[in-house]
Amino acid sequence: MDHRADTYIDGKWVENNGEDVIAVIDPSTGQCVATVRESATEDMDRAVEAANRARPVLREMPPEERAALLERVADEVEARLPELAELISSEMGMPVKHCANYQVRTAIGTFRNTANAIADVDFVAPLRGSAPNGRSTVLREPVGVVAAMTPWNFPVLQTAAKIGPALAAGCPVVLKPSEVAPMDAFLLADAFDAAGAPPGSFNVLFGNGLHVGEYLARHPGVSMVSLTGSTRAGRRVAEVAAGSVKRVTLELGGKSAAVVLPDGDLAGAVERVVRTVLINTGQTCTALSRLLVPFQSLPEVEELVAAAMASYRVGPSVDPDADLGPLASWNQKHRVTEHVERALLDGARTIWSHPDAELPKDGFFFAPTAFAVSDPRIALAQQEVFGPVLAVIPYVEEDEALSIANGTPYGLAGAVWSEDEEHALRFAEGMEAGSIEINGAPFNGLAPFGGYKQSGYGRELGASGIIQFTELKAIQRHKAGTR
Repeated sequence: MDHRADTYIDGKWVENNGEDVIAVIDPSTGQCVATVRESATEDMDRAVEAANRARPVLREMPPEERAALLERVADEVEARLPELAELISSEMGMPVKHCANYQVRTAIGTFRNTANAIADVDFVAPLRGSAPNGRSTVLREPVGVVAAMTPWNFPVLQTAAKIGPALAAGCPVVLKPSEVAPMDAFLLADAFDAAGAPPGSFNVLFGNGLHVGEYLARHPGVSMVSLTGSTRAGRRVAEVAAGSVKRVTLELGGKSAAVVLPDGDLAGAVERVVRTVLINTGQTCTALSRLLVPFQSLPEVEELVAAAMASYRVGPSVDPDADLGPLASWNQKHRVTEHVERALLDGARTIWSHPDAELPKDGFFFAPTAFAVSDPRIALAQQEVFGPVLAVIPYVEEDEALSIANGTPYGLAGAVWSEDEEHALRFAEGMEAGSIEINGAPFNGLAPFGGYKQSGYGRELGASGIIQFTELKAIQRHKAGTR
C-alpha cells in the first residue's frame, strides 16, 4: 500500500502539514489501496505564493517556449503511460485495457494539441480601424494564478484540459485533484518536474472541495478558478469566487440527447450511444444518456439496445476481458441506485438489465440498465445519473424531438443521425448544446468544448481554451508622425 505525505510545491517535493488522511479505495474490491495526507491552510498559502512568484517567469516566456514545454510534458506523460493507466484504473475503476487509450493517450493528445494551438492565438494584434490620428494594439495577457479543480472520472485528461491551456496563456496553476482519485497527480507532477517546468508554474494540493476547493476559490492570490464537476459544485465555486470577482470557468453536468431522425441509421446510433453510456460505466459528462427515436422504430430500437448492452462484460478493473468496471465509489453506487428505483416508480419500463447474479460480489458494481421512457419530464430523463443507465424516448414529429432534446437544464453535448447530413446539420443548429456530433463523427480535440445552461460556461481545448485564461488590454497610440 502506498502512503503519501508529500506534495509538489514550487518545483520541490515537500511535506503536507494537514492532520487528516485521504483513503484511496479500489472500487473493484472496496479495499483501501493508498493514503494521501491532506493539505493544510499553510500548504495552500505556500502553493499560491509560489505560483505568484512564477507569474513573471511565465509571462516573459515566449509563446513558442511555452509550446515546447507542453510538448516535453506530453513526452514525459507518455513515458509513464503504463504506470498511469494502472494507477487510474485502481483509483476509479475503469478497466486497465481501456485506461491507456481513454484516460492517458487522450491527455497526451490534449497537451500536444494545446501546444500546437498556441500559434493560433494572437497575443499581440493591431486593431483594424482607428480613431482620427490614432491607432490601437490589443494584447492578450495571462489572467494570473489559476486554481484548477478536476474530477475523478477522467483525472489526467481533465487536468491536461486545464493546465495545458493555462500554461499556454502564461498562467501558473495550483491543482486540486479529486480526493477520490488523487494518486495520478503525483505521477503528473513527476512529469512536469522532468519536463523542466519553471518552479511554481505547477503546484498540487490534496483535499476535498469544502476544505481546499473553497479556500482556493476565495484566496486573494488566486485570479481564476477552473472547475470540472457537478452542477452543485459549480454553483458553490461561483458563489465563493464572486466575493473577490474572480474569473470562473465551469464544465459541469450533462444529460445529452442522441436524436435519430426518421431516415437515420438506427443500428449505428444504438452502437455509438450504448458505448458512450457503458465505456466508463456511465461516468462521463458527455454520455449520450437519452436516445430519442421515432415512435414507430421503438420496438426495433429496444431489440438493438438489449443486444448491444448484453454484449458488454462487467468485471473488475484488472480483468482483461472486462468492458466496464465498477462505479467509482459507494456514494456513486448509492446515487445511481436511487435514480433507477425512482425511474421504476415514475413509470419507466425496463428494456434490459444486466443480471445482478452475474455481478462481482465485491466492490461497487452496478447492473447496466436501459429503460423505455414515455414521459420525458421524469427525473431519469431530466437529471444526470452518472451511471450505466440509458433512457430511450420515442417521439412523433421532429419538432417534438427538438423540444425533448432541449427540455432539460443541461446543454453539454448531443448527437444527430440522418442519411441527409445537411438535414442533420440543420437539426443540430437548433440543439442547445456546446458540442454536437453528426452520424457518429469523431471528437475534434482542437474544437471548443463546454456547455450551455447549467452545464456551465467557458470553453476548453484548442485556441478557445487558451483564450479563456487571458485578459484583453487595449493600448492607444498616436499615428506615426503625430504626438
